[in-house]
This record gives sequence, C-alpha cells and structure tokens, in this order.
Amino acid sequence: MADPVPPVSVRVADDRDLPALARLRREWTAERTGGPVEDDHFDRSFAAWWRTELPRRTFWVAEAGTDRSGYTVVGSLNVVEVGNMPRPGARPGRWGYVGNAFVVASYSDRGVAAALLTAAVEHARARRYQRLVLRPTPSSTPFYLRHGFAPAGEGMLMLLPHAAPAEGPGPDGPR
Repeated sequence: MADPVPPVSVRVADDRDLPALARLRREWTAERTGGPVEDDHFDRSFAAWWRTELPRRTFWVAEAGTDRSGYTVVGSLNVVEVGNMPRPGARPGRWGYVGNAFVVASYSDRGVAAALLTAAVEHARARRYQRLVLRPTPSSTPFYLRHGFAPAGEGMLMLLPHAAPAEGPGPDGPR
C-alpha cells in the first residue's frame, strides 16, 4: 500500500518558485489574520521584493511529492546575509538572519521545519557565518531552542554555527 503522505525534500529556491512562495506568504497572512486578505497587487509586489532581495538572501523550499505525482511547495525559509563592516587588522565576517519560516498546516508535524532549518544551518557553516539570529514567534521559540539556538536578548535567538551541536534536534515545530 502506498504511503498517503508524499515524501518531502528541501532545495534552494529559484525563479520558478516565485508563485509558490507568494502563495505561501498569502497562506501565512491568512493564518494570522483569520482569513484571506484581498490584494490585487500582491503578486506584483512580491515579485519586485523577490528580485530586490535575491542577491542578499538564500531561500529554501520544502516540496512534497514524487516525479510521478508532481511536487507542491509546502514550506519555505530564508536567510539574509549581513556583512560586518571591515576593521583594521581583521578579516570582515558575516552573519545570517533567519526569516519568513512557514510550513503549511498539513505538514507542520512532519519534520519539514527541521529540514528547512537544517539547510539554513548547513549554509551558514559553508559560508562561515559567525552566527545565525532570528526573532521567533512565541509559539516557535521552543522549536528553535531545541535546535541549538539560545536567547540573545530582546526576543532574539542566536546560533553559533561552528559551535559543537547540542543534543539531537527534537520534534518539528514552527508554523
């Protein structure tokens, strides 16, 4: 008997994902406002934002499906790269700000958020970021704490990507 839940994979997003990312942002807004928000200009505004932000952000999408059935984007997350101002006698470093994490409700407890966050942390390590920071929602804070982030003041959490990992990640969580 076939598994009723399609497998999920994570990859770096590109221009072909723009409609799916805009759809996820609409779903995120509807979830927080209690229903859809009509905005005839949203898709155009989102596309303009995407083009502006793409040089400094890396976006990941989680997609469910198979080659046979096709794929549907069910979650996304992005990291803004911030370069430190150079100073005499030191190499300039960089760090990342994790933002806009969202997973559709039907996939919220299936490891999708953890897979997206893992991709972001691996990216931070590969790019040699000094730290990853984020400002989680109250409901997603425990998820990030379970994945090695620590309080950094004023509602922020921080992860040092090159520090030894904490005990294994816990269950999936942010929505």
